[in-house]
Amino acid sequence: MEKVPVTEGRTTFFAPVQDENAAFPPGSAPIFYNRRMEANRDATVLYLSVMQPSDYLDAMGAMGARGLRVAHEVGIPVTVNDISPAAAAEIRENADRVGGEIEVTCMDANALMSTRRFDAVDLDPFGTPAPFTDAACRSAKRFLCVTATDTAPLCGAHLKAGMRRYFARPMNTEYHREVGLRILLGFVAREMVKYDRGITPIFCFAHEHFVRLHLRVWGRVKNADQTMARIGYVMQCPHCFYREEQAGLLPETATCPVCGAALRPVGPLWLGAVNDPGTIGAMIERLPTMGLGTETYLSRLLPLLAEELPTASFYDYHKVAQRLRASPPAIDVVINRLRDAGYQATRTHYEGTGIRTDAPLSVLEEAITRRR
Repeated sequence: MEKVPVTEGRTTFFAPVQDENAAFPPGSAPIFYNRRMEANRDATVLYLSVMQPSDYLDAMGAMGARGLRVAHEVGIPVTVNDISPAAAAEIRENADRVGGEIEVTCMDANALMSTRRFDAVDLDPFGTPAPFTDAACRSAKRFLCVTATDTAPLCGAHLKAGMRRYFARPMNTEYHREVGLRILLGFVAREMVKYDRGITPIFCFAHEHFVRLHLRVWGRVKNADQTMARIGYVMQCPHCFYREEQAGLLPETATCPVCGAALRPVGPLWLGAVNDPGTIGAMIERLPTMGLGTETYLSRLLPLLAEELPTASFYDYHKVAQRLRASPPAIDVVINRLRDAGYQATRTHYEGTGIRTDAPLSVLEEAITRRR
């Protein structure tokens, strides 16, 4: 197997040569390694450098890039697992080169997580993490990290697949990327509370073709109950931009006050904040010292996450303006008008033309259409 050296952050490892002319180059190599996920791995290395768990499991390592980097750049004991003997052998070779306290296992991920516990558990499967989430919730002591790349089911483009995997009904709205993140987060929360444990989202974001969650795990029934209180729905009008949030496991019938249509429930999903400003601030301070390849991207992302309002949806103000047949002003102008009217308003990382606000839809529309 022909291999080439790859450097991410401060770690160099060897990966199989890929056919760059293939439709999906990572799938052309005998062992999976996706260069496009470097931002995902950079974000986790930065996050763990701040949180400093006592040990860490990369449950589905493939080439082992994430686990190797955590061991080398964060300096904590790491277990890298993959069910493939060929992948495990490559991980061992790279671990010997990289150094650090690295254990390599070759097991079914669910079997491993059902028999051992780790301070931090990381799920990064190809596609949906749903079949592994229950075992991960039992294995994680304090930290759980989850990646999902099946964004079409999560965001509502493949409705039935999303319902089967996550026991939730998504909707392909203008804020569908946020729907995907919050449905995944709500699913993980429901899996966790079965064991009388709770979660707090610390650092969660969507980028390109994936959703990434970094969660703090808490024991005790009271924390499970607090987690359950964050489960609910976005009640979306099918005909206009009106929506409202509704807490609870089952949605109650509601009517759009703008056009009179029956609101459609999106969820169950997570309501409330998905990022911790204190942790994000610490990550911003540490970022320049880490030598990460996607530092420029993360330097834009993190401040957005730190200031985002904890609403469960946002408005694409260009689409609102299009429906109003108005020429949209600059986004900062609209945000300032909303703030001047006494409401909170921020940008969002999901969409460059997205605005998060607690203002009623009518106030947002007035802020968009006002001439001066």
